Amino acid sequence: MSFADPTSPRLSTSDRARALAALGRGELVGLPTETVYGLAGDATSPRAVARIFALKGRPADHPLIVHLGAVAWIEAWAREIPEGAWRLVEAFWPGPLTLILRRRPEVLPEVTGGQDTVGLRMPAHPVALELLQAFGRGLAAPSANRFGHVSPTRAEHVRAEFGSELPLVLDGGPCAFGIESTIVDLSSGSARILRPGALGAAELEAVLGQPVARGQSAHSPRVSGSLASHYAPRAPAELCPRPALAERAAALSRSHRSALVLALDTLPAGLEGLALPSDPSGYARGLYAGLRSLDQRLPDRILIEAPPQGEAWLAIHDRLGRAAR
Repeated sequence: MSFADPTSPRLSTSDRARALAALGRGELVGLPTETVYGLAGDATSPRAVARIFALKGRPADHPLIVHLGAVAWIEAWAREIPEGAWRLVEAFWPGPLTLILRRRPEVLPEVTGGQDTVGLRMPAHPVALELLQAFGRGLAAPSANRFGHVSPTRAEHVRAEFGSELPLVLDGGPCAFGIESTIVDLSSGSARILRPGALGAAELEAVLGQPVARGQSAHSPRVSGSLASHYAPRAPAELCPRPALAERAAALSRSHRSALVLALDTLPAGLEGLALPSDPSGYARGLYAGLRSLDQRLPDRILIEAPPQGEAWLAIHDRLGRAAR
């Protein structure tokens, strides 16, 4: 299965040289992937990893995902790799799937949040892959935003987030998926989805030939994007069913507070905001850009029309539920 977008921009010779030089010095680079833009640094460099945590304002116990340039690199980072992991890699790498595996002893504990596991992914975006293969080492690359804020899906989002603190942002165009990778824990042998994402459970189960558990268990490792409040705009956000949007906006107006609406398909008459496509893939591609666009208008509240239920909308509900806390 191919997740690469043939229309995505490629890495220019000058950008490649600048990025390799920066990474070699332990500096960070804004990196496009097919999910969201990442804040990339050498995952084997304590200096680079420390810089990622400092720039994002990320808690030290919140692990990073290491991005790889080839399937063969997995054995440099993980040990006791189960057969199921290899099946998923063959089916979905490069692509929007992160595997949680038992880490090798030499992996920096700062990368794993002090845990015995490591998150690994091979991105499908041609710019990310080319840079990884040229650099020759894994890159830690959490979403390129301040911790807990809305993830970036365009280069301009990253520049707006960090400004001069991140001099080099590689522009790979808008992200094809628009939400983060699915995280599957295989560190204890059986598969468990710890973060829903661009790949659904049915696709994973078809490859593994067995059911995949969902959600954190008492013994699950900590993973990126699992905190109760995450992906949040600066304005408070709340989920509303469509029939309640107008009354909720009116109630806010009566208390002299402004509201903008993120609607599904069409914007209800008389309300200000924007509408996203009614299919889950189109909605996911536009979600973070839509939240950022509304947030820039400085409303007192963002009202998000609750999308449909169902497996195809599971990852979107996960992101919205955390953004609206």
